[in-house]
Amino acid sequence: MSLALLALLASAALPAEHPVIYAALGDSTGVGVGAGNDGGYVRRTAERLRDAGHPVQLANLCVSGARAADVLQGQLPLLAPTEPDLVTLGVGINDVTNATPLPAFEKAFGELLDRLAATGARVVVLDVPDLSLSPLARGDVARASIRGRVEAVNAVILAAAARHRFPVADLYTESQAELPGHPELLCEDRFHPSKAGYDRWAAALWPVVARAAGIAAEGLPTRPARQ
Repeated sequence: MSLALLALLASAALPAEHPVIYAALGDSTGVGVGAGNDGGYVRRTAERLRDAGHPVQLANLCVSGARAADVLQGQLPLLAPTEPDLVTLGVGINDVTNATPLPAFEKAFGELLDRLAATGARVVVLDVPDLSLSPLARGDVARASIRGRVEAVNAVILAAAARHRFPVADLYTESQAELPGHPELLCEDRFHPSKAGYDRWAAALWPVVARAAGIAAEGLPTRPARQ
C-alpha cells in the first residue's frame, strides 16, 4: 500500500461507535509520573475519546526515562501487534535533560516518524514544554541554557512532524502561559506535572487529537479537575 493511500485512510474520520485502538509512545509523562495512580495525559485522552462515544482499547507503551532512541528501539517494536488507529508520541524531555546530541536526536526522531507514517495510523505528536520554568532550573544562565535546548529539540520535532503532516500539540506555548504563578501544576518533585497539570496537558492535546480522529472537540462534557 502506498504512503499516499495510507495518508488518505488516516485522514478519514473514525466511524461513530468505532472502537478506537489508541497506542501511546513516550516517557514518564505518558505513564503519569506525578499523578499517583491517576494516570497522565494518555489516560485522560482515552477518557475524552470515550466521552466522544468511542470505546477505547488503550495500549500505553510509554516508559519512564525514555529518550527518542529508546522509543525507537524499545517501544516501536511493540506497536505493530496493537494495530492502532491512533498514536500519540510524547518524547524529547529526557533528551533535553540528558543532553542528547542534537544530531542523534534528529536521526532517532526522524526515523521514528518515518516508521510511524508507514503504519497508516493517525499520529499526534507532542512537543516539549518549557522545562526552564521548573523551580529546579535555578539562575538566569541555567534557565537560558535549558530553554535553548528545549527550543532546539522542538525545532527538530516540528520539522519532522511537518514532513509527514502530523499535527503537533504545542505544550511549549501552553506551559509558558500556564506555569508562571501556578506551582500547583507541578507535582512534589517540581518537575513532572501534577494531577492538575496533566488535566491542562490533556485539555491542550484534545483538540489536536479530535481533529486527527475526525471527532468534534466541542460539546463534550468537561471533566472536573482531579483532586
